[in-house]
Amino acid sequence: MSDAQRTAVIFGLANKRSIAWAIAQKLHEAGWRLAITYQNERLEQEAKDLITELPGAAGFMCDVSHDEQIARLFEELKNRYGTLHGLVHSVAFAPAEELKGEFLSTTREGFRIAHDISVYSLVAVARAAAPLMTAGGGIVTMTYYGAEKVVPRYNVMGVAKAALEASVRYLAHDLGPKNIRVNAISAGPVKTLAARGIAGFGDMLKSHAERAPMKRNVDTAEIGATAAFLLSEAGSGITGETIYVDCGYNIMGF
Repeated sequence: MSDAQRTAVIFGLANKRSIAWAIAQKLHEAGWRLAITYQNERLEQEAKDLITELPGAAGFMCDVSHDEQIARLFEELKNRYGTLHGLVHSVAFAPAEELKGEFLSTTREGFRIAHDISVYSLVAVARAAAPLMTAGGGIVTMTYYGAEKVVPRYNVMGVAKAALEASVRYLAHDLGPKNIRVNAISAGPVKTLAARGIAGFGDMLKSHAERAPMKRNVDTAEIGATAAFLLSEAGSGITGETIYVDCGYNIMGF
């Protein structure tokens, strides 16, 4: 099947700096039909303005922390498209106060919220998407190196990303017999709306550019291109993996 006959749903569009937007652009270039979601009415106008730049793409509101909104969305997608071939999960959140100070100070509620929105939501949307992925397909989520090495002040998000990467492997096992592949992209730091909440994020960018073999930070278009590859036929033998798109930063000892 050519990409022109494929349909994907993308979660996590906030603004033009969103990784979700970079992925949407690359999939659109490859001919995919796109359903793009945004969280709430506050983000609606900016999201819709962007979506109109991609002819044929449609926008939907869905807060992934509410099961009834997920159910309603996938009922809409079923009625509109019938079959899905791809899903992009570019959603993460922790309360801002959890991304300052020490991990030791993580609150019970902050821990719960970070894991609910950043991890469980992947399980929830994958479960809802699977019945529509009757021809197989791919699921891609976004992670970060803080899942496996300590990034000061990334705190509970690092623990949540570790849980997300483990969830990718378990989902890959469950969905493999249906020919649905599940992978994570571990991107280098990117100036997104979410990243602004991390204390010392500018230092993270600077350090990354200095230490990465390519001596620069990753571009969102590069992340988008990798997602498009993973969802295409070219990625048909890859599942349960974490693919690094970080200019090589993760290979360095110091």
